[in-house]
This record gives sequence, structure tokens and C-alpha cells, in this order.
Amino acid sequence: MPPTEAAFEAARSRRLERARALLEQTLEKPREVKSTSPAPSTLPAFSDPFDDADPFEPFEQCVPESNIESAPEESVYSRSTQSRRKPPSADAKSSKRPQRSLKGRALGYLSRREHSRAELSRKLMPFVQEAESLETLLDELERDGWLSNERFVESVVHRRAGRVGANVIVNELKRHGVGEALIRETGDKLSQTETARAHAVWSRKYGTPPQNSAERAKQARFLAARGFSGGTIANVLKGGDDEEWLPQSADD
Repeated sequence: MPPTEAAFEAARSRRLERARALLEQTLEKPREVKSTSPAPSTLPAFSDPFDDADPFEPFEQCVPESNIESAPEESVYSRSTQSRRKPPSADAKSSKRPQRSLKGRALGYLSRREHSRAELSRKLMPFVQEAESLETLLDELERDGWLSNERFVESVVHRRAGRVGANVIVNELKRHGVGEALIRETGDKLSQTETARAHAVWSRKYGTPPQNSAERAKQARFLAARGFSGGTIANVLKGGDDEEWLPQSADD
């Protein structure tokens, strides 16, 4: 081995020995508690064992192998390692709630608004148990005054008559399964006030007769989209005295 390499190896061995001695001294002596007395103004100078260290030498070579092998692995905490709580499923929520009776559900629906018998039956059907009779419950609700097709028709007419024509209301009653006799009676009553109601709807939107064919077609489409018949639309758009828009009596 050349003399230069031998000297280099000897210097490196000395540096490693000094580093090991300093590390062992640090590990054996516990860290002293800081005293309350004021620290000395000057600290003793220690020679840094790494001052003349080779910059290309790995740092791990300066640490005793026993300390490297015995060092416990540190556990790393991260939010991703924590299991996220899954929201309770719909079945778990429903199992905690007290089950409502079929009559309780029916009264809940009827307390919000009027229902026809067919509509209420359709809503309650998924909740019927084997020992329950839906028709018996509906008969009981009608007998006690909770359920009434007549009141349902009145509520629909009250809510819709001021905005749409008789055809729209009649079709809505048919969808809700109201009896034919009640639908026919309601349609006859609405036809007596059809022109007056159409004029009120037209007046809120336009208020002035059309000046040309384009305006007339536009206003006619507006009324037709709300379920008014062609004859009623023609009566509204031709103008006339105020008496023409008054409701007609049954004797006329």
C-alpha cells in the first residue's frame, strides 16, 4: 500500500475512534438538569471530531453499529392511517326510529293537505303489513271525517281555478282517482265561470286587447297553455263590455 494511502487510513481510523468515544460518553451519561445558577460566561472549548472528517465518508460509519441496530423504529402518524367513520346506513337509522302505524302515517299525510282516497291508498300501500287491511283503514278514516273526496276536490278547485282552465282541473281530478260523478259535477260548475276566470288570467298578464295578428296569436297561446278552450279564448280576445266577464248564473 503506498505511504499516502496508509497515512489516510490511519487518520480516518483516529477520527472514527474519537467519534465513537464521544458518542459512547454522551449515551452513558444522562443529560444533566439545568442548574438555577447562572451559566459561566465562557464555555470550555471542545475539539470537533468532525473538523477534519472526509467529506466523502458516509456519516453512518461514525455511529456505533450496536446503536444503529438497536434503535427502535419510530411510528409515523398520519390522518390517512386513521380509519374514517362511515355514516350510518339508512337501515340503521330506520331501525332506531319507532315504527309508525299505518293509521299514523295516514293521519300524517292528511294533516299536511287533503288527499283523495285513491291517492292516499297509493301512498300507504308500501307500508301495509300482512295482518292489516288498507281498505278497512280508509273506510274508518272516511267515517271519522279525516278523508273526503269532496274536500279534496274543493281544495284543488280553490288552488287552481284562478290560474288554469276547467280542462286542466278535470284532468288532475282524474289522475287522483276521484269518481266520475264528482268530476262531472265539478266540470259543470267550472264551465259556468270559465270565461270570467280566463279574462282575469289574461288581464293580469296583458290587460290590453291585441293590436295585430301576432299579438293576438301570442295571447291566444298564453291562454291555451293554461287549459282554456278555443271558444273561451275567442271571447276574451274580442273585447266587449264588462258584463261579459261576469260569472253566469245557472238559470241563464
